[in-house]
Amino acid sequence: MIAQVEKKHYTCEEYLELEVNSLERHEYIDGEIILMTGGTPNHSQIAVNLGGTLNYVFRRQPYRVSVADQRLWIPKKRIYTYPDVMVVQGDLQMQEGRRDTITNPLVIAEVLSKSTKSYDKDDKFAAYRTIPTFQEYILIDQYTVHVEQYFKTDDKRWTFTEYDDLNETLRLNSMDFEIPLADIYDKIEFE
Repeated sequence: MIAQVEKKHYTCEEYLELEVNSLERHEYIDGEIILMTGGTPNHSQIAVNLGGTLNYVFRRQPYRVSVADQRLWIPKKRIYTYPDVMVVQGDLQMQEGRRDTITNPLVIAEVLSKSTKSYDKDDKFAAYRTIPTFQEYILIDQYTVHVEQYFKTDDKRWTFTEYDDLNETLRLNSMDFEIPLADIYDKIEFE
């Protein structure tokens, strides 16, 4: 007979208390706490390349750019997560009672890992789509030149574009921004 281990379900408050005092980052998905594993040098470089360019282009403009450490609350799905790159237009809207958790991203970019690729493309994207301010999703492969872009065109309608050539330029639809794929993949060493 195999003994079954019961998973502990945490409240949002329990998660936040643990997370604030933790040296590691964790996601929270409707009662379950999941350790976020460390990224690869490629993963980190891609996030810095995109986030740094966004931050520079939008200096002194009403956009806030975060890379990796800003917690996001998705109330309809009861998820706390840390997107790789996030852009907020205008003022930051915080989760009620918090000063460290935002709720109003305009653009989110995720650098795909082998272990999270399916989740980022499916369940996580579905959760992000429940956020009223969310307009654009960028998925960047760290193992090969490949970027997927989803842009909200209407309520529950999204347009898909993909890029797979370093000579192409990613153009965001939700704001005036473009970046050559060569800049996104600058200093990336493919296997």
